[in-house]
Amino acid sequence: MDKIAVLIPCYNESQTIEKVVTDFRRVLPEAVIYVYDNNSTDGTDEIARKAGAVVRYEHQQGKGNVIRRMFRDIDAQCYVMADGDDTYPAEFAVEMVEKVLNRNVDMVVGDRLSSTYFQENKRPFHNSGNALVRYAINKLFQTDIKDIMTGYRAFSYLFVKSFPVVSKGFEIETEMSIHAADKNMFVENVVIEYRDRPAGSESKLNTFQDGWKVIRTILRLFRTYKPKTFFGLMSTVLMILGIGFMIPVLLDYLNTGLVERYPTLFVCCFVILTAIISWFSGQILHTIRWKNRQDFEMRLHQVKLDYDRLM
Repeated sequence: MDKIAVLIPCYNESQTIEKVVTDFRRVLPEAVIYVYDNNSTDGTDEIARKAGAVVRYEHQQGKGNVIRRMFRDIDAQCYVMADGDDTYPAEFAVEMVEKVLNRNVDMVVGDRLSSTYFQENKRPFHNSGNALVRYAINKLFQTDIKDIMTGYRAFSYLFVKSFPVVSKGFEIETEMSIHAADKNMFVENVVIEYRDRPAGSESKLNTFQDGWKVIRTILRLFRTYKPKTFFGLMSTVLMILGIGFMIPVLLDYLNTGLVERYPTLFVCCFVILTAIISWFSGQILHTIRWKNRQDFEMRLHQVKLDYDRLM
Protein backbone atom coordinates (compact mmCIF):
# COMPACT_ATOMS: atom_id res chain seq x y z
CA MET A 1 0.00 0.00 0.00
CA ASP A 2 1.23 3.49 -0.90
CA LYS A 3 1.27 6.17 1.75
CA ILE A 4 0.22 8.86 -0.75
CA ALA A 5 -1.00 8.26 -4.27
CA VAL A 6 -1.40 11.18 -6.67
CA LEU A 7 -3.98 10.32 -9.30
CA ILE A 8 -3.90 12.25 -12.58
CA PRO A 9 -6.45 11.34 -15.27
CA CYS A 10 -5.22 12.53 -18.66
CA TYR A 11 -6.46 12.94 -22.20
CA ASN A 12 -4.14 14.79 -24.61
CA GLU A 13 -2.26 16.87 -22.03
CA SER A 14 1.21 16.72 -23.62
CA GLN A 15 1.79 20.45 -23.14
CA THR A 16 1.37 20.39 -19.37
CA ILE A 17 1.72 16.87 -17.99
CA GLU A 18 5.50 17.03 -17.48
CA LYS A 19 5.18 20.13 -15.28
CA VAL A 20 2.28 18.64 -13.33
CA VAL A 21 4.18 15.42 -12.56
CA THR A 22 7.37 17.31 -11.71
CA ASP A 23 5.53 19.71 -9.37
CA PHE A 24 3.83 16.93 -7.43
CA ARG A 25 7.08 14.94 -7.15
CA ARG A 26 8.75 18.04 -5.71
CA VAL A 27 5.96 18.90 -3.26
CA LEU A 28 5.17 15.30 -2.21
CA PRO A 29 8.46 13.38 -2.57
CA GLU A 30 7.06 10.36 -0.72
CA ALA A 31 4.08 10.05 -3.08
CA VAL A 32 3.65 7.73 -6.04
CA ILE A 33 2.42 9.67 -9.07
CA TYR A 34 -0.05 7.73 -11.21
CA VAL A 35 -1.01 9.02 -14.64
CA TYR A 36 -3.92 7.19 -16.24
CA ASP A 37 -3.96 7.84 -19.97
CA ASN A 38 -7.43 7.88 -21.54
CA ASN A 39 -6.69 7.21 -25.23
CA SER A 40 -4.38 10.19 -25.75
CA THR A 41 -2.95 10.63 -29.24
CA ASP A 42 -0.31 13.28 -28.52
CA GLY A 43 2.25 11.25 -26.55
CA THR A 44 1.01 12.26 -23.09
CA ASP A 45 1.85 8.82 -21.70
CA GLU A 46 5.51 8.85 -22.80
CA ILE A 47 6.07 12.37 -21.49
CA ALA A 48 4.55 11.43 -18.13
CA ARG A 49 6.66 8.27 -17.92
CA LYS A 50 9.87 10.21 -18.60
CA ALA A 51 8.88 12.72 -15.92
CA GLY A 52 8.78 9.92 -13.35
CA ALA A 53 5.11 8.94 -13.22
CA VAL A 54 3.69 5.43 -13.17
CA VAL A 55 1.62 5.33 -16.36
CA ARG A 56 -1.43 3.14 -16.74
CA TYR A 57 -4.26 3.07 -19.25
CA GLU A 58 -8.04 3.22 -19.29
CA HIS A 59 -9.50 2.64 -22.75
CA GLN A 60 -13.13 3.46 -21.93
CA GLN A 61 -13.44 7.14 -22.77
CA GLY A 62 -14.57 9.49 -20.05
CA LYS A 63 -13.21 10.92 -16.81
CA GLY A 64 -15.64 8.91 -14.69
CA ASN A 65 -14.41 5.69 -16.29
CA VAL A 66 -10.80 6.66 -15.55
CA ILE A 67 -11.52 7.43 -11.91
CA ARG A 68 -13.39 4.15 -11.52
CA ARG A 69 -10.30 2.31 -12.75
CA MET A 70 -7.98 4.31 -10.48
CA PHE A 71 -10.07 3.68 -7.38
CA ARG A 72 -10.21 -0.05 -8.11
CA ASP A 73 -6.52 -0.47 -8.87
CA ILE A 74 -4.72 1.59 -6.24
CA ASP A 75 -4.47 1.12 -2.49
CA ALA A 76 -3.17 4.08 -0.49
CA GLN A 77 -3.54 5.74 2.88
CA CYS A 78 -4.25 9.03 1.14
CA TYR A 79 -5.24 9.81 -2.45
CA VAL A 80 -4.74 13.17 -4.16
CA MET A 81 -6.67 13.69 -7.39
CA ALA A 82 -5.73 16.47 -9.80
CA ASP A 83 -6.10 17.23 -13.49
CA GLY A 84 -3.23 17.06 -15.93
CA ASP A 85 -3.80 20.56 -17.34
CA ASP A 86 -1.72 22.47 -14.75
CA THR A 87 -4.66 24.52 -13.48
CA TYR A 88 -4.21 23.32 -9.87
CA PRO A 89 -0.98 24.30 -8.07
CA ALA A 90 0.63 21.26 -6.44
CA GLU A 91 1.68 23.24 -3.34
CA PHE A 92 -1.80 23.01 -1.83
CA ALA A 93 -1.64 19.21 -1.80
CA VAL A 94 0.49 19.26 1.36
CA GLU A 95 -2.32 20.77 3.45
CA MET A 96 -4.89 18.48 1.83
CA VAL A 97 -2.83 15.37 2.61
CA GLU A 98 -2.30 16.51 6.19
CA LYS A 99 -6.05 16.73 6.73
CA VAL A 100 -6.59 13.18 5.48
CA LEU A 101 -3.69 11.57 7.33
CA ASN A 102 -3.84 13.51 10.61
CA ARG A 103 -7.46 14.67 10.94
CA ASN A 104 -9.19 11.61 9.44
CA VAL A 105 -10.97 13.75 6.85
CA ASP A 106 -12.69 11.58 4.22
CA MET A 107 -12.70 14.13 1.39
CA VAL A 108 -10.81 17.41 1.11
CA VAL A 109 -12.18 19.76 -1.53
CA GLY A 110 -9.82 22.10 -3.36
CA ASP A 111 -11.97 25.24 -3.36
CA ARG A 112 -11.29 27.36 -6.47
CA LEU A 113 -14.44 29.44 -6.26
CA SER A 114 -13.38 31.28 -3.08
CA SER A 115 -10.13 32.50 -4.62
CA THR A 116 -9.06 33.18 -8.21
CA TYR A 117 -11.40 31.06 -10.31
CA PHE A 118 -13.77 33.77 -11.47
CA GLN A 119 -10.85 36.03 -12.43
CA GLU A 120 -8.73 33.38 -14.16
CA ASN A 121 -11.46 31.45 -15.96
CA LYS A 122 -12.38 33.30 -19.15
CA ARG A 123 -15.49 31.20 -19.90
CA PRO A 124 -18.52 33.01 -18.41
CA PHE A 125 -20.89 30.06 -18.77
CA HIS A 126 -18.45 27.88 -16.78
CA ASN A 127 -18.40 30.48 -14.01
CA SER A 128 -22.17 30.84 -13.76
CA GLY A 129 -22.63 27.07 -14.10
CA ASN A 130 -20.24 26.33 -11.21
CA ALA A 131 -21.98 28.88 -8.98
CA LEU A 132 -25.43 27.47 -9.87
CA VAL A 133 -24.41 23.85 -9.21
CA ARG A 134 -22.83 24.80 -5.87
CA TYR A 135 -25.99 26.63 -4.77
CA ALA A 136 -28.33 23.86 -5.91
CA ILE A 137 -26.48 21.00 -4.21
CA ASN A 138 -25.85 22.84 -0.96
CA LYS A 139 -29.56 23.70 -0.78
CA LEU A 140 -30.87 20.29 -1.79
CA PHE A 141 -28.51 18.27 0.38
CA GLN A 142 -27.99 20.69 3.29
CA THR A 143 -24.22 20.73 2.98
CA ASP A 144 -21.50 23.38 2.77
CA ILE A 145 -19.13 22.21 0.04
CA LYS A 146 -17.56 25.34 -1.41
CA ASP A 147 -16.68 23.96 -4.86
CA ILE A 148 -18.80 21.10 -6.14
CA MET A 149 -17.10 20.54 -9.50
CA THR A 150 -13.44 20.98 -8.65
CA GLY A 151 -11.10 18.27 -9.90
CA TYR A 152 -8.58 18.87 -7.09
CA ARG A 153 -9.42 16.68 -4.11
CA ALA A 154 -7.87 14.41 -1.50
CA PHE A 155 -9.52 11.24 -0.21
CA SER A 156 -9.15 8.69 2.52
CA TYR A 157 -8.96 4.96 1.80
CA LEU A 158 -12.40 4.64 3.39
CA PHE A 159 -13.95 7.05 0.89
CA VAL A 160 -12.30 5.62 -2.19
CA LYS A 161 -13.14 1.98 -1.48
CA SER A 162 -16.75 2.69 -0.52
CA PHE A 163 -17.61 5.14 -3.31
CA PRO A 164 -19.73 3.57 -6.09
CA VAL A 165 -18.67 5.29 -9.33
CA VAL A 166 -21.64 5.47 -11.69
CA SER A 167 -20.95 8.52 -13.85
CA LYS A 168 -18.87 8.11 -17.00
CA GLY A 169 -17.79 11.68 -17.66
CA PHE A 170 -17.17 15.06 -16.06
CA GLU A 171 -20.23 14.79 -13.83
CA ILE A 172 -18.16 12.48 -11.58
CA GLU A 173 -17.17 15.39 -9.28
CA THR A 174 -20.82 16.22 -8.67
CA GLU A 175 -21.49 12.58 -7.82
CA MET A 176 -18.59 12.57 -5.33
CA SER A 177 -19.88 15.69 -3.58
CA ILE A 178 -23.44 14.39 -3.24
CA HIS A 179 -22.24 10.96 -2.07
CA ALA A 180 -20.12 12.55 0.65
CA ALA A 181 -22.99 14.77 1.80
CA ASP A 182 -25.54 11.95 1.87
CA LYS A 183 -23.30 9.43 3.64
CA ASN A 184 -22.23 11.91 6.33
CA MET A 185 -18.59 11.73 5.28
CA PHE A 186 -16.15 14.12 6.97
CA VAL A 187 -15.57 16.84 4.37
CA GLU A 188 -13.35 19.92 4.64
CA ASN A 189 -12.51 22.68 2.17
CA VAL A 190 -9.08 24.08 1.35
CA VAL A 191 -9.00 27.36 -0.55
CA ILE A 192 -6.63 26.98 -3.51
CA GLU A 193 -5.43 29.27 -6.24
CA TYR A 194 -6.65 28.49 -9.73
CA ARG A 195 -4.88 29.33 -12.96
CA ASP A 196 -6.41 29.07 -16.39
CA ARG A 197 -5.01 26.68 -18.96
CA PRO A 198 -1.84 27.84 -20.73
CA ALA A 199 -2.12 29.04 -24.32
CA GLY A 200 -2.57 26.16 -26.74
CA SER A 201 -4.06 23.83 -24.13
CA GLU A 202 -7.72 23.11 -24.82
CA SER A 203 -10.39 22.16 -22.30
CA LYS A 204 -12.16 18.84 -22.89
CA LEU A 205 -15.25 20.15 -21.10
CA ASN A 206 -18.15 21.10 -23.35
CA THR A 207 -20.01 23.87 -21.53
CA PHE A 208 -23.54 23.01 -22.62
CA GLN A 209 -23.32 19.26 -23.26
CA ASP A 210 -21.46 18.45 -20.04
CA GLY A 211 -23.44 21.09 -18.15
CA TRP A 212 -26.66 19.30 -19.09
CA LYS A 213 -25.14 16.00 -17.93
CA VAL A 214 -24.32 17.58 -14.57
CA ILE A 215 -27.90 18.88 -14.19
CA ARG A 216 -29.29 15.44 -15.03
CA THR A 217 -26.92 13.89 -12.49
CA ILE A 218 -28.12 16.28 -9.78
CA LEU A 219 -31.77 15.45 -10.51
CA ARG A 220 -31.05 11.71 -10.64
CA LEU A 221 -29.14 11.75 -7.37
CA PHE A 222 -31.75 13.99 -5.73
CA ARG A 223 -34.39 11.40 -6.65
CA THR A 224 -32.15 8.58 -5.37
CA TYR A 225 -30.90 10.17 -2.15
CA LYS A 226 -33.97 12.27 -1.27
CA PRO A 227 -36.93 10.20 -2.54
CA LYS A 228 -39.31 11.40 0.16
CA THR A 229 -38.75 15.03 -0.80
CA PHE A 230 -38.60 14.38 -4.56
CA PHE A 231 -41.82 12.37 -4.77
CA GLY A 232 -43.45 14.53 -2.09
CA LEU A 233 -42.96 17.63 -4.25
CA MET A 234 -44.28 15.75 -7.28
CA SER A 235 -47.29 14.58 -5.29
CA THR A 236 -48.02 18.10 -4.05
CA VAL A 237 -47.90 19.60 -7.54
CA LEU A 238 -50.15 16.89 -8.98
CA MET A 239 -52.61 17.17 -6.10
CA ILE A 240 -52.88 20.94 -6.53
CA LEU A 241 -53.45 20.57 -10.28
CA GLY A 242 -56.02 17.82 -9.83
CA ILE A 243 -58.03 19.62 -7.17
CA GLY A 244 -57.69 22.96 -8.96
CA PHE A 245 -59.25 21.68 -12.20
CA MET A 246 -61.87 19.65 -10.32
CA ILE A 247 -63.27 22.63 -8.38
CA PRO A 248 -65.23 24.08 -11.37
CA VAL A 249 -66.69 20.63 -12.06
CA LEU A 250 -67.84 20.30 -8.43
CA LEU A 251 -69.30 23.82 -8.42
CA ASP A 252 -71.31 23.03 -11.56
CA TYR A 253 -72.59 19.86 -9.90
CA LEU A 254 -73.62 21.72 -6.74
CA ASN A 255 -75.44 24.37 -8.76
CA THR A 256 -77.16 22.18 -11.36
CA GLY A 257 -76.99 18.64 -10.04
CA LEU A 258 -75.30 17.63 -13.30
CA VAL A 259 -71.73 16.79 -14.32
CA GLU A 260 -71.23 18.53 -17.63
CA ARG A 261 -67.51 17.94 -18.07
CA TYR A 262 -66.89 14.24 -17.66
CA PRO A 263 -63.47 14.26 -19.44
CA THR A 264 -62.19 16.89 -17.00
CA LEU A 265 -63.54 14.89 -14.07
CA PHE A 266 -61.87 11.68 -15.22
CA VAL A 267 -58.53 13.39 -15.85
CA CYS A 268 -58.64 15.07 -12.44
CA CYS A 269 -59.36 11.76 -10.74
CA PHE A 270 -56.39 10.11 -12.46
CA VAL A 271 -54.12 13.05 -11.57
CA ILE A 272 -55.15 12.88 -7.91
CA LEU A 273 -54.67 9.10 -7.93
CA THR A 274 -51.19 9.60 -9.41
CA ALA A 275 -50.41 12.12 -6.65
CA ILE A 276 -51.40 9.57 -3.99
CA ILE A 277 -49.27 6.86 -5.64
CA SER A 278 -46.35 9.29 -5.86
CA TRP A 279 -46.60 10.12 -2.16
CA PHE A 280 -46.63 6.45 -1.11
CA SER A 281 -43.73 5.74 -3.53
CA GLY A 282 -41.68 8.40 -1.75
CA GLN A 283 -42.45 6.87 1.65
CA ILE A 284 -41.49 3.37 0.50
CA LEU A 285 -38.29 4.50 -1.20
CA HIS A 286 -37.37 6.57 1.87
CA THR A 287 -37.57 3.41 3.99
CA ILE A 288 -35.45 1.47 1.47
CA ARG A 289 -32.90 4.29 1.40
CA TRP A 290 -32.66 4.25 5.20
CA LYS A 291 -31.97 0.53 5.10
CA ASN A 292 -29.30 1.17 2.45
CA ARG A 293 -27.70 3.72 4.78
CA GLN A 294 -27.49 1.09 7.50
CA ASP A 295 -25.97 -1.40 5.06
CA PHE A 296 -23.46 1.22 3.94
CA GLU A 297 -22.31 1.77 7.52
CA MET A 298 -21.73 -1.96 7.84
CA ARG A 299 -19.82 -1.87 4.54
CA LEU A 300 -17.55 0.80 6.05
CA HIS A 301 -16.64 -1.59 8.84
CA GLN A 302 -15.51 -4.15 6.26
CA VAL A 303 -13.51 -1.55 4.35
CA LYS A 304 -11.81 -0.53 7.61
CA LEU A 305 -10.87 -4.16 8.28
CA ASP A 306 -9.42 -4.43 4.77
CA TYR A 307 -7.42 -1.26 5.39
CA ASP A 308 -6.02 -2.58 8.65
CA ARG A 309 -4.94 -5.82 6.96
CA LEU A 310 -3.15 -3.92 4.18
CA MET A 311 -1.36 -1.78 6.75
